[in-house]
Amino acid sequence: MIKIIDYKAGNAPSVLNAVSHLGFQAALASSPPDLQDATRIILPGVGSAKATMQSLREMEMIPALRHMVLRNRTPFLGICVGMQILFGHSEEEDTVCLGWLPGRVVKFDASQVRVPQMGWNRVRFADGREDYFYFVNSYYAKPENQADIWGTANYNNDFTAAVRRGNLYGTQFHMEKSGEAGLRLLGEFLKEGGIC
Repeated sequence: MIKIIDYKAGNAPSVLNAVSHLGFQAALASSPPDLQDATRIILPGVGSAKATMQSLREMEMIPALRHMVLRNRTPFLGICVGMQILFGHSEEEDTVCLGWLPGRVVKFDASQVRVPQMGWNRVRFADGREDYFYFVNSYYAKPENQADIWGTANYNNDFTAAVRRGNLYGTQFHMEKSGEAGLRLLGEFLKEGGIC
């Protein structure tokens, strides 16, 4: 069963609707036992890194997620803030994050671009494909390992728009709000065998 983490700052219902639209069975997860039968886990993101980490701690989800994702290798997708907290630290309210990927999250330079970035932006993936996806973000990830960068976009300068390592996936953009391109990518993550 596909499980979507439902926490205070998230937009889990929107993601659940997108997953159901694609024909997959899914349920919201709000406590550690909800993850026990998860075949895929999605962490949506709306709000701040600090609020997200606080919600996950209050729900006692972090040890359960670590067990399912890092030990059991359950495919995991973090969306927007859900991707940012995969890294060790975010400049947003000086937040210590999960640390599953080496790197940090920094703020766009407001003297160079409008912050937050809101709207459609082209993402170029490591396999050569590209498409437009919907972003709402003031911060972006700076992975230490270039191999973890799955896709990039440009907002005055190139920035990391998607990451991938093993069973870990993350997108700074909102798949669930990105029309056909977003649904196609989400469907690839959900199907047996995962994203090629």
